[in-house]
Amino acid sequence: MPVTDTSLATSTNLLDNPTAANPNGVLDKDDFLKLLLVQLQYQDPTEPTDSATILTQTSQLAGLEASENTNKALAALATSLQSSSSISTQFSTIAAIGKIADTGSNGMLFETGSKPSFEIYFPEEIASGNVEILDSNGNVVRTIAIDPNDKGVYSFDWDGITDRGGAAESGVYYIEASYANDAGDKLKTRAGAYPIESVRFEDGQTLVKLGSSYVPLDSIQEIYQ
Repeated sequence: MPVTDTSLATSTNLLDNPTAANPNGVLDKDDFLKLLLVQLQYQDPTEPTDSATILTQTSQLAGLEASENTNKALAALATSLQSSSSISTQFSTIAAIGKIADTGSNGMLFETGSKPSFEIYFPEEIASGNVEILDSNGNVVRTIAIDPNDKGVYSFDWDGITDRGGAAESGVYYIEASYANDAGDKLKTRAGAYPIESVRFEDGQTLVKLGSSYVPLDSIQEIYQ
């Protein structure tokens, strides 16, 4: 009963029908080694492959293996650097707690009939003042009085009614505030700039708490003291 060489059969099948054993058409070092062994086994005894050719093929095989190992090492290095960069970003974000984060916009999208809420950060104590809601042309459409209070983030509600008593049209409106501190200094602030209260890492994303909400770090335009 003949003995079947399974490795030889596999290599022969690979030669006869390479896409069957390797549907992606990509050969690794093991495939090249199999091809080399098949070549040696099926060479013509009267005209054997010369040693120079075998050495060349062996050298190519060694080069392929070295290249594959280099690629694996580079991939591992890239993963390590990415992880280090991520950790560095996390630590630098944590260090920003207590600083002011500015989203770059004090705009608020309003739809007629809605009653939006918004928050404003006052960096100094409030003796008196007003919150102003402006339209896209810079006209004040609604003024809301501010009660005396300590510095901090405060929430305001708008019923969608203008100072003239009519309903505001849908669109983008801008939130600003003019106030005075206990010393009588005239100050201004606006929506969109808040102290960073905490940092949260969730599903690979960095979130920072501004006021009562968590927002993605990449939505922040500037961080300053």
